Amino acid sequence: MLRIGLTGGIGSGKSTVAKIFSVLDIPVYQADKEAKRLMNTHPDIISGIQSLFSPLAYKNGQLDTSFLSDQAFQHPERLSQLNALVHPYTIEDAKQWMKQQTSPYALKEAALIFESGSQGEFDFIIGVSAPESLRISRAMERDHKKKEEIIDRMRNQMNEDEKLSKCHFILHNDERHLLIPQVLKLHHHFCELAHQSNSPQPIGAPGGGIA
Repeated sequence: MLRIGLTGGIGSGKSTVAKIFSVLDIPVYQADKEAKRLMNTHPDIISGIQSLFSPLAYKNGQLDTSFLSDQAFQHPERLSQLNALVHPYTIEDAKQWMKQQTSPYALKEAALIFESGSQGEFDFIIGVSAPESLRISRAMERDHKKKEEIIDRMRNQMNEDEKLSKCHFILHNDERHLLIPQVLKLHHHFCELAHQSNSPQPIGAPGGGIA
């Protein structure tokens, strides 16, 4: 089975791409969703977050995501510490999840694949691209945040050009290219590769792609 990473900057639309793959019956591990689950259930993560921030990070036994988000993004050093705490558990959880899948390929959707150093876990990595202005407007509408807040969050992520240059395939979600045909093309490509070999090697250099 092929292990595929799916990444992109804030507002790029990687979750939309993940939903299309799900409709095609491809299992998708949503790193952000699973990280929040682990932050609410794993005792080591819970105690770590309370030590880094405050017991106020949890309200009625549940993570106060608004409190944590405001604290983390206002203090970049704490955001780095939070990522260093949570990422290893999420990466291991995703590994175990991948082992249980039986489809031709499976995806892990994660914003910080390269930042977390987990790129070696995948046979291929897909990057989702969109113009910065569009990414900002999408994120503002989705998260109900001001433009300045979204830009601050973008600064905490890898530059999009650098991120996409490391990907094997790029999907353009810019409202000028049709997204579904691009995903279908990759879907057929991965299915063919999965049937050709049980342990294929990535073909071509990152940054090219067929989509």
